[in-house]
Amino acid sequence: MKGEIVVETRGLSMHFGGVVAVDQVDFNLRENELRCLIGPNGAGKSTFFKCLTGQLKPTFGDVVIRDLNVNRAHSHEIAGLGVGIKTQVPNVFEGLSVQENIWLAARRFHPAARARSLVEETLDRVRLTDIRREVVNELSHGQRQWVELGMVISAEPWLVLLDEPAAGMTHDEVLLTAELIREINKTASLIVVEHDMQFIRMIADKVTVFHRGAILIEDTMDVVAADPMVREVYLGHRKK
Repeated sequence: MKGEIVVETRGLSMHFGGVVAVDQVDFNLRENELRCLIGPNGAGKSTFFKCLTGQLKPTFGDVVIRDLNVNRAHSHEIAGLGVGIKTQVPNVFEGLSVQENIWLAARRFHPAARARSLVEETLDRVRLTDIRREVVNELSHGQRQWVELGMVISAEPWLVLLDEPAAGMTHDEVLLTAELIREINKTASLIVVEHDMQFIRMIADKVTVFHRGAILIEDTMDVVAADPMVREVYLGHRKK
């Protein structure tokens, strides 16, 4: 059994004019759990993720992180609670080196001495030691994604929220990213939004499927993949 509930939404809804993007979603994540959010384009999972991370303020309902209501909190305030956030678009300092990016992220939350040791640990964990002095804007897409993952984990978050961490990666990069996420899960709870079903199979304990702004099903990847409704709304959608 997992531990206490660390993230919870209660009747969470997000409206854009007359469009209901998220519709009264009740969701919870337990300590040390790794949860993947999936669904076809327009299903509401990315909007739901943005409500969790403070990028959007929900129209109705509540977002609770360790008993603290964060409905009106900004992303940097949520990060200050010990939450690591990686959005779809890499948020890195293009003109700085790999090492400098990770140093700045670590130093934001830790004293200089601890930040220095975290930089070394993180470079090793994310397999960036050999390119530590390279400027980020000269890196491949996958390497840039890893730099941002390094920036996230260098703050030693207890909760990590990742939006499409494997997007645009090569097959080998996807394998390494899956390994890294499983390793991060040893010390942090995770929510991962993804489209890549093979990648999800590599990492998921439990999967939450979104459809038309609501949760369609929550279960293991094997159960979800075999569900006729999921195959119709998600797998069938992907074959078009």
